[in-house]
Amino acid sequence: MNVFIIGATGFVGGTLARHLSAEGHTVTGLARTGSAAATLDSQGITPVAGDLGEHRAAVVETARTADAVLYAAQAGPEQETASVQDLTRALSGTDKTLIFLSGNGVLVQRTAGAWSPDVFAEDDPFTPEPLADYRKAAEDAVLAAAQDGLRAMLLRPGLIWGPGDHGHVSMVYRSVAATGAACYVGEGLNTYSHVHGDDVTRLFSPALEKGRPGGLYHAVAGETPNRWIAERVAADLGVETRSLPPEEATGVWGEFGALIMAVSGRIRAVRAQQELGWQPQHTDMLTMIGEERLRRLATPTG
Repeated sequence: MNVFIIGATGFVGGTLARHLSAEGHTVTGLARTGSAAATLDSQGITPVAGDLGEHRAAVVETARTADAVLYAAQAGPEQETASVQDLTRALSGTDKTLIFLSGNGVLVQRTAGAWSPDVFAEDDPFTPEPLADYRKAAEDAVLAAAQDGLRAMLLRPGLIWGPGDHGHVSMVYRSVAATGAACYVGEGLNTYSHVHGDDVTRLFSPALEKGRPGGLYHAVAGETPNRWIAERVAADLGVETRSLPPEEATGVWGEFGALIMAVSGRIRAVRAQQELGWQPQHTDMLTMIGEERLRRLATPTG
């Protein structure tokens, strides 16, 4: 299959490009810079110059020539909205495949560090997080395109972790550099479902093979409350844990980071397992504790 990956040099997209190439697919990847193109070329992936801004037309033209288009980019709201509109319009009626990588950030609940009993499967209704309204609109546009002769699907993973991630574990390590303690917000019982990047990558293969038009598939392997993360980081570094009120959390992680560390986002992967036969292989995010790259984040700078 000829596969075009938008986001082929990113955290998930890079691994995905190499994975699908190793499976025997012909993989083309979007490259915004010369260095990105060189990286893809060195991995046996054909680079295509372009971006989701001024040069989006090149992206759309490449998408027209592919059998499957995988959107794994991390773009801003305006670029993502325009890109989804252009791609669905260009591919409608072609019976090609479009898979959009979203995330459970669209359904998080602002619990200020408290636990939430709510866990969402793919069909469960939810109130979208206001800051993710643009992403929910993109999801809806992709799924609606499945009614217009496009094999469009949506993958919605939890917090993606693994080598080089910038998720909750790394944020707790960074809090040590800022405060001298491993921090969490409020009670620290808020829980963000998580999944390893390699397991997300593996979900694309059965989705390409047998995913149904209009299919929405969650990807989740486990849950770890933020306070548990802080306790393990504290034990690793020999420091105390500390609960932060929201206003102090903003000083440690910034406004958006403090929000992320205070919300709950729990999901279940029902369809991915039942329809695609997907099962995660990595279930314990805390196995990252103690990695040298993370410990370095706990060292104050400046």
